[in-house]
Amino acid sequence: MREKVAIVTLGCEKNRIDSEIMADLLERRGYVLVDDVREATVAVVNTCGFIDLAKEESIQTILEAAELKRDRLKSLIVTGCLVQRYQEVLFEEMPEIDGLVGTGDFDRIVEAVEAALAGKRPVFVGHPAISYEALSRRVTPGPSAYVKIAEGCNHRCTFCAIPLMRGRLRSRSIPSIVREVEALVARGVKEVSLIAQDLSSYGLDTERRYMLPALLRALDRIEGLEWVRLHYVYPGALTEELLRTMAESRTVVPYLDMPLQHSVDRLLRAMKRPHGGADVRRLIERVRTVLPDVAIRSSFIVGFPGETEDDFETLLRFLSDVELDRVGVFTYSPEDGTPAAAYPDPVPEPVKEARALRLIEHQRPITQKKNAARIGRVVPVLIERLDAEAGVAYGRTPYDAPEVDGEISVSGYAGPTGVIVPVRVTHAFDYDLAGVYIPEAAGDRSPADRAVGG
Repeated sequence: MREKVAIVTLGCEKNRIDSEIMADLLERRGYVLVDDVREATVAVVNTCGFIDLAKEESIQTILEAAELKRDRLKSLIVTGCLVQRYQEVLFEEMPEIDGLVGTGDFDRIVEAVEAALAGKRPVFVGHPAISYEALSRRVTPGPSAYVKIAEGCNHRCTFCAIPLMRGRLRSRSIPSIVREVEALVARGVKEVSLIAQDLSSYGLDTERRYMLPALLRALDRIEGLEWVRLHYVYPGALTEELLRTMAESRTVVPYLDMPLQHSVDRLLRAMKRPHGGADVRRLIERVRTVLPDVAIRSSFIVGFPGETEDDFETLLRFLSDVELDRVGVFTYSPEDGTPAAAYPDPVPEPVKEARALRLIEHQRPITQKKNAARIGRVVPVLIERLDAEAGVAYGRTPYDAPEVDGEISVSGYAGPTGVIVPVRVTHAFDYDLAGVYIPEAAGDRSPADRAVGG
């Protein structure tokens, strides 16, 4: 009997890509991939270990899968970030686990599954140094896909355990990325979101210079690729060349995901971030000068050790001043092995949670205001799904990333999905938009038509 394998993916989109690569390797070996773990004879749980909540979710998912071993499940393999950090603890405390695969060894997933099915208990957890050059993916069908252009990170932010789990920066070659994107476009993908822990440092390890502009120019030449979106651009490496390349690109959408973490200089120094509050203000102003139509997304940490009420109020004032389009918030989580975990003056958990809720509510009207400014405009919308009964389509504008940002409901459009159509925005809500399909319109300016300022 051919074994049926279900892969359960937790955490970020980088993990999803790793799971898609494992799925491709398993399928090529002859295993049958199934979506429901209850139908599987082998379960692979790809874990996240970024913060405490992610760890708890990973442990709970492993335990739920282990319960299925009473029925038809033969082997349970655990992979990913949690394994990379806590392999000994996992094996000792969870005997239901039949094999462990770390972040740098997931290309050995077939070997791990076959060893576990043979009654062994394999452990493949070495230094996280996997190469993505020759690997392919079993991509979920749809008009959008994430593409990982680098692994690991050379920065040493004091709160972050990513380098401990993913290692140092390892950039892929431009030809390998282009080949992957070409293959995605051939399957109907219109939008690719480039991701890395630090996107803007792409190429520093291999070419000793920032290579993201060169990559964007190479992607511009791929026929059929419509949108390219940038995630996790480190503010310290957002160069003038990158901004100009974005402005001149045919495909790069006016969207920038740039984690800032805080606005108080003292806390930014404690976090070991290479910028201060005034630097960030100048950077945001420059971004908006070169890219006048840009939507900026950022994330912030509240409750970092030593954060006072005055510090938090300063952050709220900063958000009022700079008016970012999209904001995510994390409560600080002390991570094993990071310098900040030993910092004095911890902020009590109830205070962290209260500050996170206050920040979300503080940002809500700002995002609504930014959305309202688009009312009356005709914007391109990537249609992702249809509700035929309600006569409404749903999609995203260039200003909204998949899953993390809002969407737009579109009346007057009956199909197909997976195409970009012109839509006039008629209503704005806290996070979402509504509009009407304008078949005769050419749509808003394409990325290539955006004016370059400054």
